Amino acid sequence: MRKSIFLLHQEGMGVRKIARSLKISRNTVAAIIAEEGATPATVRKDKIRIDPEILERLYGECDGFVQRVHEKLLEEEKIEVKYPTLTRMIRELGLGRKRKERCDSVPDAPGAEMQHDTSPYTVLFGDRPVRVIASLLYLRYCKRRYLKFYRRFDRFRMKCFLHEALMHWGYSAPLCVIDNTSLARRSGTGKDAVMAPEMAAFANQYGFEFLCHAKGHPNRKAGEERSFWTVETNFLPGRRFTNLEDMNAQGFDWSTVRMEHRPTGKAGLIPAKAFEHERSYLTELSPHLPAPYRALDRGTDQYGFAAFDGNFFWVPGTGRDDVSVLEFSDLLKIYRGREFLIEYRLPPDGVKNKRFGPEGRPEPRHAPKNRRKPTVEEETRLRALGEVVGAWLDQALGPGGVARHRAVRDLFQLSTQMPAPLFLRAVERATKYRIDSVETIRRIALMYLNEDVRMLPSAEVDGSFLERDTYVEGRLTDTPNFSAWDGMMDQDEEEADPGHG
Repeated sequence: MRKSIFLLHQEGMGVRKIARSLKISRNTVAAIIAEEGATPATVRKDKIRIDPEILERLYGECDGFVQRVHEKLLEEEKIEVKYPTLTRMIRELGLGRKRKERCDSVPDAPGAEMQHDTSPYTVLFGDRPVRVIASLLYLRYCKRRYLKFYRRFDRFRMKCFLHEALMHWGYSAPLCVIDNTSLARRSGTGKDAVMAPEMAAFANQYGFEFLCHAKGHPNRKAGEERSFWTVETNFLPGRRFTNLEDMNAQGFDWSTVRMEHRPTGKAGLIPAKAFEHERSYLTELSPHLPAPYRALDRGTDQYGFAAFDGNFFWVPGTGRDDVSVLEFSDLLKIYRGREFLIEYRLPPDGVKNKRFGPEGRPEPRHAPKNRRKPTVEEETRLRALGEVVGAWLDQALGPGGVARHRAVRDLFQLSTQMPAPLFLRAVERATKYRIDSVETIRRIALMYLNEDVRMLPSAEVDGSFLERDTYVEGRLTDTPNFSAWDGMMDQDEEEADPGHG
């Protein structure tokens, strides 16, 4: 503005006309012309100068708290300075905390990149709290999302998720921005990160590369981070889930239907419409790309079952050779050598210790060899005997206690070998002294039994039994050996009386 005023003056325009056209006072125009349009150098007369040594000393005494430095300057040094001015001086001396370096700024171009990350949440399946891991893929330009939840998340499930999301879209971006997760990275961080060969080869199939952002700079994938905030504030509140399958069904509808047609941001961008524009910049994927899987070697028991993830799957044929189980995201395929035998849909989350056979055929006659046998019925009967038994079970089978099924079976068997009053008395003593061994409870019962021994009256025996044919015949058999029981009774007496012997 000052140069323009001086140039107009040189061209012969009067001061009044310049002032009217530029709406500036005539005195200002005259002063600028007198200075030939140059900006005068002005120096503040009230500029405060503080000795750097004083600032360094006070900064050290106050452990870097600038507010306290400001107070001590006024109280001890009698120097009055504005707080913003003090913070500027401290920064100029290099004393203040260094500001975090800003992450890379990348233009938001169509088809440039997509972003992936995971986040843990605790949700309710009915009334039961369950920890799940949310995996979300985000197209940066059109803001499309794909969301799915897992009970556990590893490298194999990462590949399954990316395959499922990209095949749903039918396109992929050339770059996938991730954090420095070991699921995809082998070494290094940020721009120096080296991807695991397995994951680099996987990404190459879909026409993209992984890119780790700088350590401590999650804002490089701010759209992904903002999407998780949307999950926490828009998807999870007010929803009820019965199981993981129900949660994923609702998450799929929310991310691929509702959010794709909902205006986003200040510009009101609709992801579904923006994707129609962006798809020409993306890499189109073949619909026949093979789904990721992992191969597991499994044996086949004598009843024809192969175990996988706590369940048992029947293998066709009469051979009992080892088989290869190929695990996909939602199904199993069983091979013997190169021969395909059968495939199964994976059971719902939480289903364990079940056997599965081919659909439409009768169930196999035999149960798997290593199938776990539940002890619900035995535990229910034990607790029905009395509160003292329930107290012992809660104490012995609690966190860090003994193995549940073995202890319940042994205790139930012991309860059938003695009268209920004697059993309850032994369990009560074991609970009092915090004994969790069923064998010790049996010894306690024997101790009580020995204490209660009474002399029984002699029974009248008919001596004619010596002449019976059955007695004469049985007399020739070997005499039973009860020495093992005699030794056990002696041992119990020694334990009951420590001072004996």
